[in-house]
Amino acid sequence: MFRGLNTVNVDAKGRLAIPARFREILAALDRVQLILTLNPWDKCLWLYPLEEWQDIELKLSGLSDYDKSSRRTKQIMRGYATDCSCDGQGRVLLPQELREIAGLTKQVVLLGQGNKLEIWDQSAWHAERDGWLADLGSSADPASSALESLSL
Repeated sequence: MFRGLNTVNVDAKGRLAIPARFREILAALDRVQLILTLNPWDKCLWLYPLEEWQDIELKLSGLSDYDKSSRRTKQIMRGYATDCSCDGQGRVLLPQELREIAGLTKQVVLLGQGNKLEIWDQSAWHAERDGWLADLGSSADPASSALESLSL
């Protein structure tokens, strides 16, 4: 559903303008309700259409509270999950606390990730991306077993 990268500004009130192509996808699918939450592994936010979030909720419910990593993932994702929607101009309000935790400043990157959008501070995204690209092919970052059968 969502793919590609866009750089956009967060306005003084903390609103993010969703690019037209992503708004068109949401409109075509009649998905106006959105869920914004913290990414539990990277310093960014995730923005899900409500229907996609409901699938995530089911997956989170299946995780054990006895496993610390699972419990922390549920605490971060559910605890910071915020209902939101696009206003008449296609903007989404990013709560101040979430902006602060994710380190979002004026310029952010929206990164399409299929069922969701990732929202990164532009400088943080460039640093992470450059680090990942520098590690390609190094023995310090071997491919995980989950990727061994992936043919691109």
